Order: sequence, then structure tokens, then C-alpha cells
Amino acid sequence: MLTDDANLVQIDANLVQIVETALASAVERSGPHLVCRPGCTQCCNGVFPISQQDSARLREGLELLERSDGQRAARIRTRVAESLTRLDALFPGDLATGMLGEGYEDSPLFADESEDAIGEEEPCPVLDPSTGTCDLYLYRPIVCRTFGPPMRTPDGDLATCELCYITASTEEIAACELDPSLPAKEAASTDAFNAARGVHGETLIAYALRDA
Repeated sequence: MLTDDANLVQIDANLVQIVETALASAVERSGPHLVCRPGCTQCCNGVFPISQQDSARLREGLELLERSDGQRAARIRTRVAESLTRLDALFPGDLATGMLGEGYEDSPLFADESEDAIGEEEPCPVLDPSTGTCDLYLYRPIVCRTFGPPMRTPDGDLATCELCYITASTEEIAACELDPSLPAKEAASTDAFNAARGVHGETLIAYALRDA
């Protein structure tokens, strides 16, 4: 019988495997239309919510990095502190817990309009600005793993990174769609993780790593 910790590890490992398998399929079908590469950091700027499951995975990654490369881990902690200095006054949630509140999407930090999108250019604290790569890549959130290939929005539209599929036809984009069942599978995994851990809600990467 799995212990609680082992059960949580298995829940997360299963989700990551499902996502990685779906991503590999989408990448193969996309061919040259998917131009994601190390050093392309457009999707690494701007705040976005992550689950408690994502948060735990990131903290595990930082803890392991601390043991193998203390200097790199220290640089992450410095960037986290700098990010929090910018975000705290605007954070639409509970600063004590780092949990986003209801309706956070309507706050200035998450505004869609470019002139009001205060958090639009906020760099991810896990991004190494000197290399343009993620310092916790193997432990990155699910949204970071799935961004790029065509994926259904809640409205049913196919959304892609604006740098990819520029010359692809509508039919070609549709043929590269990421598994549409992924959001439901992620939600089920998140619910199972939260129930096992007794947690809830979403946060930002800087707050997930604040006390790590």
C-alpha cells in the first residue's frame, strides 16, 4: 500500500507522463510549424496561475537543485524575492498564503488589455535571463509543458503560440491539436492531489517558491 507521500508522487508522475506523451504526439505532427526552442522566452513572461500540484513539483525541483547546484538555486531565490517585491502590492489574493482570490482574472495584474496588463511583462523567476532557459525545466508547471501546440480554449477555439504555425493552414493547425482530453485529466489529477494533501486554490510561481 502506498504511503500518502508516495501516492502524491504517483499522482503527479502519472499526470506528467500523460502530458509528455500527448506533447510528443503534437510535436511530431507539427513538424516545422512548431518553432519552440531554448532561448525563446516569450511564454516565460507574464503572470499565470498554477495549481498546488505544480507548486509542490517546483519546490521539489528547487530543493534538489539546492543540493546539486547551490549557486543556481540561490539565483532563483534572488529572482523570486525581486518578483515578490514587484507583485505584492498588486497580488489579488491572500499574501499570507500566496493563494489567489476569487475573480483574480479581473485584477490589473491579469488584465487582458495591453495598456492595463501590469503583469504581462513580469518574467518568471525560474527563467535564467542569461541563457533564456528554465532552471527548473524538469519540474515546470503543466501549462508550461503544453503551451505552443494548438489547444482548445474554453470557447472551443484552437489557440497556438503566436510565433508558431504562422504558415500553417486551418486544417494543418487542427491536425496538430494537443489531446483535447488533457484539461479534464489535469483537473482530475489536481483534485486528487488537493484531496490527498488537504489543500486548494491556485497561486503564482513566485509565491509557490517564496518559502521553499
